[in-house]
Amino acid sequence: MKKTFFSSLASFVKQEILLCVCIVAALCSCFFIPPSFKYLSYIDWNTLTLLFSLMAVMKGLQKAGLFSFCANALLKKTKSSRLLFLLFVFFPFITSMLVTNDVALITFVPFGMLIFTYAQQEKHIVSLVIWQTIAANLGSMLTPMGNPQNLYLYNRSGLSFGAFCKITLPYVLLAALFCALPAFVKKSERILPVSVQADAPKAKTLLVHGIGFALCLLSVFKLVPAPVTAVIIGVFLLFYDRDILKRVDYSLLGTFFALFIFIGNISRIPAFRDFITSLLQNNVEFVSAGLSQIISNVPAALLLAGFTDHWKELIIGCNLGGLGTLIASMASLISYKFLGKEYPQKKGRYFLRFTLANFSLLAVLMAFHFLLVK
Repeated sequence: MKKTFFSSLASFVKQEILLCVCIVAALCSCFFIPPSFKYLSYIDWNTLTLLFSLMAVMKGLQKAGLFSFCANALLKKTKSSRLLFLLFVFFPFITSMLVTNDVALITFVPFGMLIFTYAQQEKHIVSLVIWQTIAANLGSMLTPMGNPQNLYLYNRSGLSFGAFCKITLPYVLLAALFCALPAFVKKSERILPVSVQADAPKAKTLLVHGIGFALCLLSVFKLVPAPVTAVIIGVFLLFYDRDILKRVDYSLLGTFFALFIFIGNISRIPAFRDFITSLLQNNVEFVSAGLSQIISNVPAALLLAGFTDHWKELIIGCNLGGLGTLIASMASLISYKFLGKEYPQKKGRYFLRFTLANFSLLAVLMAFHFLLVK
C-alpha cells in the first residue's frame, strides 16, 4: 500500500512539477507572512475565472473536431510539400491567437505528424514540430487570450484590447516572416493531396460552444464580469457535458493560485521587494525574458508584475521569453512529449535543433525590440 501511494505521489510530482514547486513556494512564504484574510486580496479572480472559461470552451470546440475539420478541408487541395509545411506551421500560429498556444499545439502537432507520415514527408517532422511550437508561442503573443500570461498582464495592466494588440503586433508580423522561412529553405516536392477522416461538427455543438466563446470575448472586452461568465459556463457544462469539465487544466489554475499566494507574501517583505524593484530598473525586458528561461514565462509574468508598472516592456519580455529553453514556455513541452512518444529516437536531435532555433530567434527579436524603442 505504501509503495503504491509513494509511487503515485512521485508520478504526480513528475507530471505536475511546476504546480508542486509553486505550492511548496507558497507554503514556505506563509512562514514569513502568517495566513490571514488578506491572502484573498492577492488572488486575481478575473484572470482565474476567465482562464477557466476559455479553457472549457476551447476543450469543447476541440472535442467537437472543429479545428481538425477546417484544416482537413484545406489539405485536400495541397499538392506541394512546401505548402503542406506552411499550412501546418501557420495553423497553430493563427489559431493560437484565439484558442491559446497549448490548445493549438495539442490539436495540430499530432495531426501534423500524421499527415506528414501519410505524405511520405517524415524526414521533415522534427523541423515541422519545432516551427509549429515557435509559431504557436509567437502567434499567441498577439492577443490577451493567446496565452495565460497575456491574460493576466492584460487584466493587471488595465490596457484596452486594441492597445494590447498594438504593442505586440510588430513582433508578431516579424515572427510570421521567420516562421515562413524554413518552408523556402527546403526543396519543394510534389505530393498527392492528403487528408484524414474528419466529420463535420454538429451544428448544435458549434452553437453551444460558440455562445460560450462569445461570452468569453465579452469578458475579455470587459463587458461581462469574468466570474459571471465562469459560473454560466461551469453550470451549463455540469448538465450538458461533464466530460469537458474534466478536461480543463486545473493544474494550471492551481499553479496560478499558488503563485498569487507566494507573490502576495514576498511582496510584503521589504528586502525582497527592494531587491526585485532595483533589478527591474531599466531592465524589465531582459529580466523577464531571462527569468522565463528558468521558471517559464507564466510564473515570470506573475512574479514581476507585482514590482513594475512598465507593462509594455513586461508583455514583450515575457512573450519573447517563451523562446529559448524547452521550459521557457510550458506549451513547448506539449510538442516535445508528442514527438518523443511517436519518435523517441529523434528526441535528442529535436532538443538540439529546438534550442538553437529558439535562442537564435530570441536574439533577433530582442534586437528588433531595442531598435523599435529607440
